[in-house]
Amino acid sequence: MTIRRAGGAALGFVGGSVLAGLLVGVGVTPVLAVAGVGTTSAIGVFDSLPEYIRIGELPQRNEVWANRGGKPVLLANVWDQNRQELPLDRISDHLEHAAVDGEDRRFYETGGVDAQSMVRSLVSVVAAKGKGGSGGSTLTMQLVRNIKIQQASELPTEAERAAATEEATERSANRKLSEMKLAIGLAKEYSKREILAAYLNIAYFGDQTYGVQAAAQHYYGKDASDVTPAEAASLIAIVQWPERRDLSTAAHHADNVARRDVILRSMHEQGHLTGAELTEAVASEPADYVRLTPPQQGCEAVARGAEYFCDFAVRVAKELPQLGPTEERRADAWRTGGYRIQTTLDLDRNAEQKALLDRYDPNTESRFALGATLDTVEAGTGRVLTMAQNTDYDRSDAAPATATSLNYATDRAYGGSNGFQVGSTYKMFTLLQWLASGRSPDAMVDGTRHTQTTWTQCGQTIERAWTPKNDSPGQRGMYSVRNATAQSVNAAYSSMAAQLDLCDIRDVAARLGVHPARGGDLPANPAAVLGTTSIAPLTMAAAYAGVADHGRYCAPVVIDQVTDRRGEELGGQPRACRQAVPAAVADTAFAVMGGAFHGGTADGGQTPDGATLFGKTGTTDAADQIWLVGGTSRAVTAYWQGNTDGGKANLRSHSSGEGSYAGTRAAVWRQAQTGVNAALAVG
Repeated sequence: MTIRRAGGAALGFVGGSVLAGLLVGVGVTPVLAVAGVGTTSAIGVFDSLPEYIRIGELPQRNEVWANRGGKPVLLANVWDQNRQELPLDRISDHLEHAAVDGEDRRFYETGGVDAQSMVRSLVSVVAAKGKGGSGGSTLTMQLVRNIKIQQASELPTEAERAAATEEATERSANRKLSEMKLAIGLAKEYSKREILAAYLNIAYFGDQTYGVQAAAQHYYGKDASDVTPAEAASLIAIVQWPERRDLSTAAHHADNVARRDVILRSMHEQGHLTGAELTEAVASEPADYVRLTPPQQGCEAVARGAEYFCDFAVRVAKELPQLGPTEERRADAWRTGGYRIQTTLDLDRNAEQKALLDRYDPNTESRFALGATLDTVEAGTGRVLTMAQNTDYDRSDAAPATATSLNYATDRAYGGSNGFQVGSTYKMFTLLQWLASGRSPDAMVDGTRHTQTTWTQCGQTIERAWTPKNDSPGQRGMYSVRNATAQSVNAAYSSMAAQLDLCDIRDVAARLGVHPARGGDLPANPAAVLGTTSIAPLTMAAAYAGVADHGRYCAPVVIDQVTDRRGEELGGQPRACRQAVPAAVADTAFAVMGGAFHGGTADGGQTPDGATLFGKTGTTDAADQIWLVGGTSRAVTAYWQGNTDGGKANLRSHSSGEGSYAGTRAAVWRQAQTGVNAALAVG
């Protein structure tokens, strides 16, 4: 809800002799004199105030949604203030009556200020010397105060926020006069229903809860449209003293009931409750109807295993151009909130993959820092369907060894990880360039370990001795490129790279979205062709998905649609797709890389559905990082497991009880991809 500036004449109509007459007429002038505030001074207070007060769009929670069973489901609420703004027609009549009857019986009769009540209030404030006093503020004046408190909360520094809040809440005659003028302005410009709706949506109900909808959900587990008279009166009872009357603890119930019953009797006196309804309501106890529901705030509160995706999606959402043209405007829009973010996450597949990681890559491994991820990307769209990680999600400084806030799947800028050496999964880019240059997958190359000294780098001949070792001593002799790929023969790929330009290999990878996880450019040196660069698993999954879609690369996306607080669809994360390599080249590479699942290094990874697969394993020299990236023409899954702290623990010689970590690679990937294939079957 937005209350905007009205014309100066409308909001500033009280002034000078008119104000003096008003103050004298209602008997306020003598009271002000006792307080040392003369009529002239009071007029000065009025004249010093702005001609209007404006409430911008109230901060609301942002909702992050995922998918389960093919249908959208709420994943997380993310907010600065826990509030869900509602129009008055979606708020129970009981709440309207409780607010008006309990706080301002003459609400519909006065013009924003109840002069009789104000006299009593000013006398009380003066008598207490600003340290106490009765209320007397109308609902409209309370709305003014809440607007000023809200504005104070949005100031940039803690000192500014504290000073502005103190000014908005101090007990003084000047504050009352300030609220009077601004309330009169609101009453001239806005209908009673608009003012009442604003009040019910802005009010603070304790326990970090704002507005009647969030309060009803938090304290009762129901919507504001469904509250009973007793529940409505209990909520309104909180507003004037949330520190003692909120329903977050049974210790507050007695204070709440005392005020609640006053409100209920007022509702009866005003004809909004029958005698029987009043009797039933006052006989109830908060314990009968309070169903405290902790607000599900942030990504820590989401379904287990979805936390890292949620964190990534929120980071991406804050950068969306739909939120504004500048970083400052986007940050302000996100803080104001009210957005529904529909993500690409498939909770069913993600839960399956999380269970696999818990079984095969347990976070309880104590001999070394074991990390593992499974990330699935849809070919043709770049939609990220899963982002499972073996650790628990914990952003605290005291996170146990089993937990971390680092997202191993993403780049450093989006999760703090520097990526991991990808090993032989990088060979795909040499294969693509080999095919793009017109060479055959059945051409023979030397697979025996040898020293290669001459290379072409960006059109220039360079001399650099390099003697990569093969994974197995038995790998020697001549290999076809097809067989060298299936068996992942390092020396054969060194022979292939020596016939190509290292920069061309690098550029193929870059066109498929590959980049170092910590930023910067890919290297174009001999060792790079065997995957010495640290890259994020999500980046590799998206690159492989580009080959699966006939060479058309789509950057990863995690947001399908953004809907604003008015229900307007703003579109999803911008799609960035391009033809990275010729379709014929990609299709040939796809076929060649299918050999990994048929007697190659991914043997045992074939899914039971018989789907046509392609992929590539990767193992660093010390076997401290282990990979398998591949899939179908519909979706690709990247499985990574490795040391997260720079250690060199060999995953071939360490076991989880299911077998060595490296030895179960194909089995884990097969089970993960089987679920993906069931959801995205190849036609």
